[in-house]
Amino acid sequence: MQITDLKECLREMVFLRKRASEMLESMGIVKIRKKLHELEQEIQKDDIWKDQATFTKINKEISGIKRKIEPWDTIISDITESVELLEMAIEEGDSSIAEEIAKNRVLFQERFDELETRELLSGKDDICNAFLTIHPGAGGTESQDWASMILRMYTRWSEKNNYAVDIIDYSPGDEAGIKDATILIKGEYAFGYLKGETGVHRLVRISPFDSNKRRHTSFASVEVIPELEEDIEIEINENDLKIDTYRASGAGGQHINKTDSAVRITHLPTGIVVQCQNERSQHKNKAFAMKVLKSRLYELQKEQMDEKKQELNAEKKDISWGNQIRSYVFQPYTLVKDHRTGEETGSVDYVFDGELNRFLYAYLKNRKMS
Repeated sequence: MQITDLKECLREMVFLRKRASEMLESMGIVKIRKKLHELEQEIQKDDIWKDQATFTKINKEISGIKRKIEPWDTIISDITESVELLEMAIEEGDSSIAEEIAKNRVLFQERFDELETRELLSGKDDICNAFLTIHPGAGGTESQDWASMILRMYTRWSEKNNYAVDIIDYSPGDEAGIKDATILIKGEYAFGYLKGETGVHRLVRISPFDSNKRRHTSFASVEVIPELEEDIEIEINENDLKIDTYRASGAGGQHINKTDSAVRITHLPTGIVVQCQNERSQHKNKAFAMKVLKSRLYELQKEQMDEKKQELNAEKKDISWGNQIRSYVFQPYTLVKDHRTGEETGSVDYVFDGELNRFLYAYLKNRKMS
């Protein structure tokens, strides 16, 4: 690198540090730090242990504030250290060390972009784990295979972003693919990142199930809801429930496939159906299915309180042409395009291997601006 290039890297890092500081200011950092100090003083009082509920609540608040501001403090500190070292290296003409330090600029930019996106996750439930359910549209084996491709895509995304995945329900297709599947994606902000994935996903490809090698269009719907915190109360009348047990059809070991341990619960007033077959006992499956039902009902209540969502739900969308949020095209060209944000890429295989963040970030940024 030439000295002029190194000086340009230095200017970019100084500018990035300035942007990070501005982000903290826009968050109201002075008030946030004052609040944190007050909470830390409160939790150190001798009698705080007598009220476990209050102690837990304050401790949770402190953790939330630190989780919000500490990454910004760290990146500002790290950039400052690199800036100072780079200034010294340039001044002393030590280009080898300067080049090493300058490489940090790219890493700092990536960290900043991630933190900036995290700030878009300000919803009450964004920090929660996420239940993700996939339903194939009309089209038999072709759509069921498409649904299984989507399931793999989100599983790979979860792995790449250090989220754990539990299969809650899995119904294989008659010939290939899946009839339905529900997974629980566990980790901080799983719901926040994935909430924009709810909707219809469209695939265009030459079908491997068509002997004439014709191009087919398939659809599948994705629904994402947050896993509720234990302290959130949702009233459910037992008389409103229809509970069925059946033999599990998915993976789960010898025991689960030979007993009627799987549970399906239908909430009659809303028509919501949930099922669980990942546990070995019927009792555990019922308990987990109830947890999913509560999450679904909670999300429904939120939608009903949101007038804009009420207007959207007034016209129920089919899993079909014209309603898709994103298209994945293999032929006659390769393209993945989000129809809400305009974000697109020709690297279809890259996306199916779990590289979804560009679409998730674009949705979050677009949602904040709208």
